[in-house]
Amino acid sequence: MRHNKLVKLLAAAAAFSVALSVASAQTTTITTDPTGATTTSTTTSVGTIVGYTPNREYITFRTATDSSPVRYYYNKETTIVDPEGRAIAWTDIRPDMPATVYYSTEGDRMIVRRVVLTRPVAVYKKETTTTTTTERP
Repeated sequence: MRHNKLVKLLAAAAAFSVALSVASAQTTTITTDPTGATTTSTTTSVGTIVGYTPNREYITFRTATDSSPVRYYYNKETTIVDPEGRAIAWTDIRPDMPATVYYSTEGDRMIVRRVVLTRPVAVYKKETTTTTTTERP
C-alpha cells in the first residue's frame, strides 16, 4: 500500500516538473522575406518580473524559480497589457508579477516588444478619514 502511494507521488512530481519546464521554455519564430535576404526572430519567455525601476531602460525577468534573473531592455515602442489586452502603465508593475515577454535580440541585448501580464493588476484605493470634534457650550 505504501509503495503504491510513493510511486503515485513520484509520478505526479515528475509530471509537474515536465509541465513546469515546458511552460518556462522559450519559443522562437523565424520569418524570412521573399528574397531570402533578411531573417527576423521573435522569442517568447514565460516567467516572473523580478524588478522594475522607473527611469531605467530594463526590467529583470526570471523564467524559473531556480534560474538567475535576466535583463530585458525596453523602449518607447514597448507595450504592456493585462490579460484582457488593456494597456497598463509601467508604474503599475510590481515584483513577482507573472508575465509573458515577447522580445527580439539585437546584438547582446534582448529588446522587449510586448509584455502580457498573466494576472490583472491590483487596484489600490487610498482612503482618508477626517474626524472633527466639537464641544457644546
